[in-house]
Amino acid sequence: MHCVGVIPARYSSTRFPGKPLALIKNKPMIQWVYERALRAKTVNRIIVATDDERILSAVREFGGEAVMTASEHQSGTDRIAEVAQDLNIDLIVNIQGDEPLIEPEVIDKAVTPLINDPSLQMGTIACPFPKDADPDNPNIVKVVFSRFGKALYFSRHAIPYYRDGNRPEVPYWQHIGLYVYRKPFLLEFAAHESTSLEKAESLEQLRALELGYDIHVETTDFHSAGVDTKEDLELILQTIEAVSITL
Repeated sequence: MHCVGVIPARYSSTRFPGKPLALIKNKPMIQWVYERALRAKTVNRIIVATDDERILSAVREFGGEAVMTASEHQSGTDRIAEVAQDLNIDLIVNIQGDEPLIEPEVIDKAVTPLINDPSLQMGTIACPFPKDADPDNPNIVKVVFSRFGKALYFSRHAIPYYRDGNRPEVPYWQHIGLYVYRKPFLLEFAAHESTSLEKAESLEQLRALELGYDIHVETTDFHSAGVDTKEDLELILQTIEAVSITL
């Protein structure tokens, strides 16, 4: 099973321009993501897909593989679909470029179900909601799924709603924005126009659900720590210093 990981990386960002090149202990954030993703056992190759020469040069400078893609892509899925067209692969993993502490084992956990079950076309991963996080925070995406691991819905709202107030030990699941696709499915999915639910919540995975596709959800204890702002980056630096994380 040939599996390639692709990291979509844009320079433009409303809240944090140049985010992929932000330095973490003298190395750009995109390098942290790239080199940690390389440790995944199920992935044969890692490629950065960008629309900016500065990111392309930075990746190649540290010895990574990067390709230029069109600037008009509206989502990471559309960007990796452009890369996937010319690759002789079975599976492709969309790895977020703003997750510098991504665990290789999390990537493997998301990929393995599609290796073992040929009926699965798309997969992702979720973790228990952090106890100190606000479930009403729209920047933390929540997911609900069936007992068989089939996604029912993703939302920026706190789902499900507990009418009687009696919440279980794990009341919410946080969605980790890592996706695995079979190549034919990815190309078909990316060819569809954005749907109403996707536009409403600005969540591209809702396009798949609204079109009637299944998304398999694996769970992990790893807690996602994305970087959307400079304040988020400072928290990442504090975490690295606290637990002595290295590349």
